[in-house]
This record gives sequence, structure tokens and C-alpha cells, in this order.
Amino acid sequence: MGSKQTINKPQSNRVRLVVASSVMLTFISFWRAAAIVLNDLGSSAFYAGGIAEEAVGKAAPWFILGVMLFSFAVRAVYVESCSMFTRGGVYRIVKEALGGTFAKLSVSALMFDYILTGPISGVSAGQYIVGLLNELLRLCATHHWASRLVLHSSGSARQLPVNGTSAAIAALVTTYFWWQNTKGIEESSDKALKVMKITTVMVVILLSWGVFSAIHVGAHLPPWPTPDNLHFSADALGFLKHTGFMRTLGLFGVLMAFGHSVLAMSGEESLAQVNREIEHPKLKNLKRAAIVIAIYSFIFTGIGTLLAVMLIPDAVRVPVYRDNLIAGMAMFMVGPLAVRICFRVFVVIVGFLILGGAVNTAIVGSTGVLMRVAEDGVLSDWFRKPQRKYGTSFRIVNLVAGLQMFTIFVTRGNVIMLGEAYAFGVIWSFTFNALAMLVLRWKYKGERGWKVPLNIRIGKTEIPLGLLCVFLVLLTTAIVNLFTKSVATVSGVIFAAAFFVIFSLSERDNKRRHDLTTLQMKEHFQLEHQDNVGREALDIRPGAVVVTMRDSAAPFALKWALTHTNTDDQDLVVLAARMMGAGGPEYVDASEQLFSEHEQMLFTKAVSVAESFGKHISLLVVPAGDIFSALVQTANSLDAAAVVSGLSTKLTAEEQAYHVGQAWEALPEPKRQFTFYVIKPDGESLSFHIGPHAPTIEPHEVQLVHRLWLNIRRAPDMEDLHHSDILTYALTRMATEFARDKQGTLKDLQRCIDESHHRRGLGGARHEELDEAGPGYAIRASKTAHRTDDHEANTVKTK
Repeated sequence: MGSKQTINKPQSNRVRLVVASSVMLTFISFWRAAAIVLNDLGSSAFYAGGIAEEAVGKAAPWFILGVMLFSFAVRAVYVESCSMFTRGGVYRIVKEALGGTFAKLSVSALMFDYILTGPISGVSAGQYIVGLLNELLRLCATHHWASRLVLHSSGSARQLPVNGTSAAIAALVTTYFWWQNTKGIEESSDKALKVMKITTVMVVILLSWGVFSAIHVGAHLPPWPTPDNLHFSADALGFLKHTGFMRTLGLFGVLMAFGHSVLAMSGEESLAQVNREIEHPKLKNLKRAAIVIAIYSFIFTGIGTLLAVMLIPDAVRVPVYRDNLIAGMAMFMVGPLAVRICFRVFVVIVGFLILGGAVNTAIVGSTGVLMRVAEDGVLSDWFRKPQRKYGTSFRIVNLVAGLQMFTIFVTRGNVIMLGEAYAFGVIWSFTFNALAMLVLRWKYKGERGWKVPLNIRIGKTEIPLGLLCVFLVLLTTAIVNLFTKSVATVSGVIFAAAFFVIFSLSERDNKRRHDLTTLQMKEHFQLEHQDNVGREALDIRPGAVVVTMRDSAAPFALKWALTHTNTDDQDLVVLAARMMGAGGPEYVDASEQLFSEHEQMLFTKAVSVAESFGKHISLLVVPAGDIFSALVQTANSLDAAAVVSGLSTKLTAEEQAYHVGQAWEALPEPKRQFTFYVIKPDGESLSFHIGPHAPTIEPHEVQLVHRLWLNIRRAPDMEDLHHSDILTYALTRMATEFARDKQGTLKDLQRCIDESHHRRGLGGARHEELDEAGPGYAIRASKTAHRTDDHEANTVKTK
């Protein structure tokens, strides 16, 4: 009989650290996804037409329409890239297909696009405001209204300097969104959807009124886009200014005109950024969003530009209304002057909303791109270090906003100069993406949910004819722009080269630092990578406590949790969320998750604090798109009973609970209720119940239910009546009445609330209750203050 030998492995002194690969995301409908993209893409409708006509002449609207039709094909390329497992925007696609060098070149061109998106949108918003103010000053002078205020001594109307004032407005808007992003602006698809609803009202009025006016005055279509009808400005010829090459080859002139109109389809990269957050079925909803974006932008930008050229007289269209074409269109509609002025004010308000939103999108998008580059170790960890108070990547935000402010200062509010340079980044980022997708057709034979149409199969070989044609058009246009956009070529090449050099040098230095950090992490922590977060991965029991930790210098939430948790009976998990930049992937490979010095300090501090309490903790890192969604999804996956978080520097405890409640409401079933604790730096704690809960019922209400039960139970066949039956009937009856008479029910309910408030006083059951503030049912149950030392906490007071 053989004997069994038990071998005991030496216990490791390393703390187990589980790193999740699946990113915790919020999910939105395709309508909201389309709204986010259109907030960026739709902004070009306010300036693209004027810039194109300045460059190529009156035939420009046809090229704008052509660009909008071609954007269907470019969008198809982005849809295919999003349908693959390799996701995350231009940078990740190009890196997978062409390697790190081309990826750094492509992201440099994309950054040039983003850096210019903010200034051109901000300046364009300023142009619309200044144009309106100057128009009102002229009208006041003409009708002798407040003549002393609006007239110069010479008798002419006072006018604001257009470019200078527009640049000042753009600088103010950029400063505002810089501060919002430094604090951590709340990304909201609701805001984007509301803006697009208002914009849609404006577009419907604009196009309907514009078509009616064009028919009424007998307006003519612009000249057809033939070489003979193209009239290039001196700046539009670029390096070919003193050659006759354009005139000898008509097709080249058409390509030049197309290249000067290509900025009308800027914003396509936003589609790849929002893709990861589109709800299931993702691909189907992605294609829906793409169709909505394509149709909306074609109608708004394409048809709107066409009508503007038809309605605004040649004498004033370019000289006066070039930089605020839609506002000028409003002034030449058929109708009373007062109505036209009112509509122009509406246009300016809508323009400011959507163009201002584009400024923010530029900061958010470029910050996201640089964060993704930093996550790959290309950009120094110095940029990734969070702001001490707000926890944001403020150094990247500062870099982006600083470059945008520099651009506004250098161009001095000149929209034409900005537009010419802007097209450089637009066309080259599209070209790199299309080239990468073309290479991946041969290099990567894996699963694709969808392909760009026109694929010819010869034997076992598939020729992507449609994708190849899109790439060739983009490449040809990009090369033509190199020769015809001198300002864009010089500035774009210098910018891209500078960023490429910075990326290359930073990557080389960063690799050495990351190798050292990785070695130290392996020495102190037992790293385990898991695809998904679950109790099995952490080896914990149901009902655990999850504690968020962001700042190693202020672990007061962890100390409070350790004080109030017996880890022999209840597991404690310290959660560190690794925020993914905009356009990041849905799944982060283990080899790509590089630990920064900040994260190493965070985990080391957590272990040190736990050891000082003599208690055991588990460590968990999750990539996250939204901190509240990540927190709730993790708590639900771990079957946690409580979540503990420190007090935010920019949100109140109630606001934190509200956002947690919203994220909980968005979870799919099944989902577990839990208690959310917010801990202040002085140890005071506030607790909130997350999820449906039993309402607090006062004694007189209990008596009312009981009296009804006694009275109704006397009736025949009511022997089996229970108190809960009365409540069920009352709630069902109220739901029926609310469906039939909403206003009447609300009026009666408000009367009941007013009466009950008179009966509530200090010591009442509801005195400390915080009623529901929105989805998620975040209810404050108690508010107690605790002073937390390293090893104990004493109750000081109860509020």
C-alpha cells in the first residue's frame, strides 16, 4: 500500500492583486450615440460652406454635397473597424495593422485634427455672435434707434472687430471647458440629445423656410461643378499658385475643390469612440447610428449649404456672411424683418450650443487619445498622474487647452486659415485608418461582424474593391492637399513631426521606467489577470464590502471600512478604477495594462493600512469608462452588501449617491441591493440604500391600514384579507388613476404631501429621510459622524 505525501508550498508574502480585462462601461441607445457624434460632425455645417466657397467659388455646394455622400463610404470603414475585436479608434487600428511607428504618425495627425477642432468651432461660434451684434447695430443706425450709442461721430454704425472679438469669445469658451475638464466634466448623452433636439427644430425651420423662399423668389441652382466653373483663390492654390498645372488638367482642379471641402465630414472618429458604449445588439445599433448620422449630416450640411448659396446674393454672401453662412441665410428668407431677426437669434443660440459643445468634444477627444497613448507606454507617466483634488488627467488637459489657446492666438480668429489647416488632420487621419483596415483584410482573417461592400472573390482570394476605392480617394485627396494647402502642409507637418518625436523619445524613456515598475509590482503583489470580475476570481464570500481608493495620501475611506468590518466574517475588497480614455477598447489585454508609479503607491498604501489594522484585504483593478458604472457593476458582480467611497471633491454625498443610483438602475437583471457609504475626511459617514426599498410608514398610516382591514374584513368572502392586500389594491388603483388623469393625480398627491409635511417634526420617522432624487432609488437612511484613528472609531454624534 503506497503512502501519500503531502507537499506544502511555501506561503508567498505577496498580496494577491486581480486585474480585470473587461472594461466596465455604461451603455446608451443608438439615438444617443448618434447625438454625440452629430454634436461634433454637425458643427461643420456652420462654417464648411463659407470656407469652401472662399476657396473654389460659387460651385462649392456641389462639392460639399459630394463630400457628404462620400462620408457614407468613410463611415462604412469606421463601422467595419468597430465590428472587429481590434477596437479603440485610429490609434489601435493602425497599431495592429501597421505597427507602432505608423500608429504614432496617425495619432499625431489625429491630434492636429482635434487641436484645431476646438479653435475653429470656438471662433465660428464667435463669428455668429459678432455677426448678429454688428447686424443689430446696423439696423439700429438705419432706423435711428439709440443713435448716440450705435453711431460714430462720422455718422456710420459702430461695428465690433469681427476676427478679434471672435478670437476672444473662442478663448473664453476654451477656458471654460478647460476648467470643466480639469474638475472632471460629467459626460452626458442626455445633454447631447437635448442639443440635437433643439438643433433639429432649427434645421427643420431653416430648410422648410429656405425651400419655400427659394421657390418664391425663383432662386437658381449654383453653377455645376465643372472645371470651367471653378475659381480658386490665391491661397487655395497653395504651392501651385504660380503654375498652370491646375488649368491644364481639369480633373486635378476637381480634386483640389474636393480637398478644400473635405472638412465638412470631420468628426467621424467620434463614432469609433462612442462605439464601445452602444447597447446590445451593438453592431445593429452601430449601423443604425451611422445611418442616422449620415442622413442628418447630408441634409443639414449639404442641403443647407446649397440653399445658402441660392438665397444670399453674391454681393454679400462671401464678403459679409462667409463665416456665418446660416445666419446670413436667415436674413434673406421671405418674410417680415422682425421674424427673420428672431430666427437669426435662434440660429445663433443653436450655433453657440453645438459649436461650444464641439470645443468640449475636442478637449475630451484629444485627452482620450493621449490617455490611450499613455496607457500603451508611449507617453510619460508624468502626464497620467491625477490631479490631487479632482483626480483628473489635468496635465493632458492643460497640454491640449494650451495648444488650442496658442492656435487661437496665432490665427487671431481667422476662420479661413483655421479651416485650411484643419482639413490636413481630417484627411490624413481618415487615410491612415482606411490603409490600416485594408492591411487588416489580409493580415487578420478573424471574425468581422460587417464589411465595407463591394468585395469580389476570385477563388479563395477576396478583393476588397469597395475598401480599396475609399482608400485611394482619401490618399489622392490627401496628396493633392499637400500641394494646395500650403499653410496646412507646413503647420501640419511641423506639428505631426514634433508630436512624433515627443512620442518616440517618451516611449524609449518610459519603457525603462515601466520595466522597473513591473518588476517591483511582481515582487510585492501576486498579479492575476481575469477576463471578468467575479467572486470566484477573488475567492471571496457573498456580502463583501467594496472600498474605492483613489489617493494614496488620503485613505480615510479604507480606514473607516477596516474599522467597521470584521474581515473574518466579511471580506473587504479595495477597488482601484483605471479610467480608460475616450475611444478606448472594450477589452484590455493583460500585456497592455501597464502599472504607473501612482498605481503602485496606491496598492502599497492599501496593503500598509490593512496591515496596521491586522486585517486581510483583496485588491482589484478594473478598467472603467465611467467611475459610477464601474463601481456598481463591480459591486453587483461580487454580490457585495456595501460599497464605501470617500467624499468627492466636486460632488456632494447626495450627488454621489444619485449617480450611483442611476448606474444601478441601468444594470440588467438580476441586480442586488446594497448600502452606499460616503466617508468625509473627518470620519463622518453618510449611508444610502441603493435599490428598491420598503418605505418608511408612520404610526398613523399603519393605523389607517389596520382600520381599513378591520372594516373590509366584516364583509362576506373577506375572511382571507391581509393588510398587504389593501396596500396592493391602493397602489393598483393609484396607477390606474395616474394613467387616466395624470394632472389630477399629481394635484391630489401634492396636496397629500403638503398635509403630511405639517405632521413631520424633529424625531419623526421621516425627519432624516432623503426622498428619491431620481432613478436608482438612492435613499439616505442615516447620517452619523465617526472619528477614525488607525485602529478604532468612536461614535461622536448622530444628526
